[in-house]
Amino acid sequence: MASSVNPPRGMRDFLPADKAQRERVLGVIRNTFRSHGFDEIETPVMEDSDRLHAGLGGDNEKLAFAVMKRALTTDDLQAAEQPLDLADLGLRFDLTVPLARFYASHRGELPTVFRSIQIGAVWRAERPQKGRYRQFMQCDIDIIGEAGPIAEVELITATVATIDALGLDGCSIRINDRRLLTSALELLGFPPKEHEPVLVTIDKLDKIGHDGVITELRDRGFPAGPVDALDDFFTRPVTTQLTTQAPPFGEAAIRRLLPEGVDPVAVTELAAIGVAATRVVGRDVVQFDPWLVRGMGYYTGTIFEVAHPSVSYSLGGGGRYDGMIGRFLGSDVPAVGFSLGFERLVELVELEGPEGADAVALIHDPAMSPTALLTLKAAIVADGRRVRVERRPKNVKPLLDQLVAAGFGSYAFVDESTATPEFRQLG
Repeated sequence: MASSVNPPRGMRDFLPADKAQRERVLGVIRNTFRSHGFDEIETPVMEDSDRLHAGLGGDNEKLAFAVMKRALTTDDLQAAEQPLDLADLGLRFDLTVPLARFYASHRGELPTVFRSIQIGAVWRAERPQKGRYRQFMQCDIDIIGEAGPIAEVELITATVATIDALGLDGCSIRINDRRLLTSALELLGFPPKEHEPVLVTIDKLDKIGHDGVITELRDRGFPAGPVDALDDFFTRPVTTQLTTQAPPFGEAAIRRLLPEGVDPVAVTELAAIGVAATRVVGRDVVQFDPWLVRGMGYYTGTIFEVAHPSVSYSLGGGGRYDGMIGRFLGSDVPAVGFSLGFERLVELVELEGPEGADAVALIHDPAMSPTALLTLKAAIVADGRRVRVERRPKNVKPLLDQLVAAGFGSYAFVDESTATPEFRQLG
């Protein structure tokens, strides 16, 4: 019986046209990030297992692929109390934990404020389904060493510019602050130990609605008083306006959508970010969402997501994680990052290939000698054009259709006597 020739579940092959489209999108993202002053780095696809399970990655740690130690013995297998005892490495599940380790390793060689680009594959042991893969690309920009709002504004500006360069109109950046969320929950009566599990449920607001959130909180046994208070707050007329656009994007606009008495410092800082980003971008692209949560537990302040009217899910997100790098260095370092969801973006973006007329095909007579054919090809390549050679079939039309799909702009029939190919337009 023949073995399966499909890739592993949740992982994909890409045909040449798909790969070319992905590279075009990656090129736009990379070039736009660089134009905003970010420098690209590269980190290994694997990290130490202990580092990947040190509490830095939130729930994603549970989805990490472990790599078993080499030369394990029967005694090792019997002595292991849990599967991770057999692993010393793991595939990275995001790019943020590797960046924190990278910065701790190279801090002395980096600028005081370091602006990084990381673009690469990550792996999570997800349950494969539409739009959710076990291997996927992330495109991250991070600013390390800047505690002020200039970092958030730079990230928002660079992200909006990238989305614009990809031709996606109508995107907005939803922002909130983790401090406002915990402050609001405390004012509603939830004790601190319940904040994280409550936020896990509130994070489902977009999917199950406010009624679904309240039902789940009751089913999970949270105290009736705070849950009732949250229910009442959800149904206030002003709260149903889930976002408030700028301008005006100020402290009063934020407080209007939150319980009275929320963290005043967080309100002031978030308002400053919203106002500045709106002015720099030059249009009303920033929106305050009082119940934007983001699932990662390491966020300490500002959080944001990219929304687009054509889809119900976000196209990227990020936030401030001032406490993560300190786990490696022993002292906190301010850090904030923004990650674009490449797999989601590439499905929405349509970019024309750069090849066009510069990509040509030489369709040769089967009897043509390799020397004559490849001499013609070399001369055209030397002119800076992309060249493919194809044997002439009996039926040429399917071949021409394939060349069009691959982005070729013209073709020529050639044989042993051809000195200068006569090209014809494709398409």
